[in-house]
Amino acid sequence: MADRALRPGDYATWAVLGLGAVIMLLPFVWMVSTSLKTGDATFVMPPQLIPSAPTLANYSKIFAAVPMAQFLLNSVFVSVTSTVLMVLTCAMAGYAFARIKFPGREIIFYAYLATLMIPQQVTLVPLFVIMTWLDWGNTYQALILPSSFGAFGTFLLRQFYLRLPREVEEAAFMDGAGYVRIFFTIGLQLARPALATLAVFAFMASWNSFLWPLIITSDQSMMTLPVGLSFLNGRYTTDWNVLMAGAVIGTLPIIAVYVFAQKYIIQGLATTGLK
Repeated sequence: MADRALRPGDYATWAVLGLGAVIMLLPFVWMVSTSLKTGDATFVMPPQLIPSAPTLANYSKIFAAVPMAQFLLNSVFVSVTSTVLMVLTCAMAGYAFARIKFPGREIIFYAYLATLMIPQQVTLVPLFVIMTWLDWGNTYQALILPSSFGAFGTFLLRQFYLRLPREVEEAAFMDGAGYVRIFFTIGLQLARPALATLAVFAFMASWNSFLWPLIITSDQSMMTLPVGLSFLNGRYTTDWNVLMAGAVIGTLPIIAVYVFAQKYIIQGLATTGLK
């Protein structure tokens, strides 16, 4: 089949998409540019997108100003652990809501789904009280457990499991397998695109989380990267070039995860019916 000739509407579409890409990339480009500037060059008028004298000194300054390595280690541990738990709990809940019939299943699911309408700020006080009662303040479990399950992930996996043919389970049942064995041997394997999609979303949310880690941590050795970078904001002045260097360091892991898993994200959203 011959390739279809491009029409004027196609050029307009490409132009709009290109403009949107430039608008989305410009803040990141400016962040990288500022991280390579000296303090005096940051506020030069007119602004310079490409620094006249680029320098990497800001990246060494940030490690000298704050315990950057500890912040990164905390963020990696908290994000990876909470992501693994989120994927596992949401996969189990989504499979149960989609494939197992039990009394009140639909009511419980939609009630759980309604929690998406509750802002995080509303739950901060009761969550903080619970963590204080458990004596979990300033601990890893307080940073990890609240983000280890969620209604969105459960909905995402439920939509995927609803699309699986019943014949797969029926054949396993005839071989003597139960729901638990089917879930771990078949359900998880078939749901890899949806699991990868949820893992990326969960990792990004945990990595960028600021308000809850700010509230629950008081020791600098327990702080995650977003909270640690806030120490670079001075009361009267801020070294924006150093702060942007820290922002670049904090953004690179998210970009790496997304680039690695982007094909699974597309497959996951396609198979779950989300648009």
